[in-house]
Amino acid sequence: MATSALASSASSRLLPRSSTPTASASTSSTSTSLFSRPRSLSRSPGAPDLTANFFSNVHLAVTARREGSSSSRGKVTMMAPIGTPKVPYRTPGEGGWQWVDIWNVLYRERIIFLGQYIDEEFGNQIVATMLYLDSVDSTKPMYLYINCPGGDITPCMAIYDTMESIKSPVGTLALGYAYNNAGLLLAAGAKGMRTAMPLTRVALMSPAGSARGQADDIINEARELSRVRNYVYEQVSKKTGQPLEKVVKDLNRIKRFSAKEALDYGIIDRVVRPKRIKPDARRQESVGVGLG
Repeated sequence: MATSALASSASSRLLPRSSTPTASASTSSTSTSLFSRPRSLSRSPGAPDLTANFFSNVHLAVTARREGSSSSRGKVTMMAPIGTPKVPYRTPGEGGWQWVDIWNVLYRERIIFLGQYIDEEFGNQIVATMLYLDSVDSTKPMYLYINCPGGDITPCMAIYDTMESIKSPVGTLALGYAYNNAGLLLAAGAKGMRTAMPLTRVALMSPAGSARGQADDIINEARELSRVRNYVYEQVSKKTGQPLEKVVKDLNRIKRFSAKEALDYGIIDRVVRPKRIKPDARRQESVGVGLG
């Protein structure tokens, strides 16, 4: 009896003064319905539309803007932690914010990121994105950010030819590494717009391949590979300013460059050095080592 009286007294103190037993029962019923499985998709007359209220609150939180801000991106305090990151983005000329995945935001800013091995599917996506951005506005530059191990020769050549054929100038920026055919794409940027971070590694090599089948098929594949290889040599010589004979000799084996060496070779035009990185900083392979 004492325990029941104590529980009743505690409940009365927790409830607002204006609350009634009827209202309390209604609240309890509503709370229970949130965690129980609904019997049907239709809601009873007079019941609150919880789904509409939820999305309304989310919409109000997302569309909240900073006063006096006209940029496409605002100060963000929350991001989706799982899967592809999403960030708030406001299309120029529109008032509301919307959640957009990070790659879509980069595309809208005319930034294309090469961050994986370039196969047929990924190469087609890059080519299609370049063609679309060029059709939207061919006077604005687009930027190709490269942190890539290279890829198959055919899709890489498709990206290279697209960069050469569109009207929009394409700037390239290497961060991390640009190996194999990705090094050629780095050198294919517009003159004066080819940059690299100070600890970037670049590697160039001649195209390689294999063939199976009858002798005639193998000979044809070898001739095609030789033609593509000569084309790559010519383009590397054209983009870097190095003599063709030197390029052929260098690319017989994998030729590796630091950012400074890539600048001297003519692959890039300048090295972008953040202020926090000292001019004499060296690449550190140990985990947890700072950049000075």
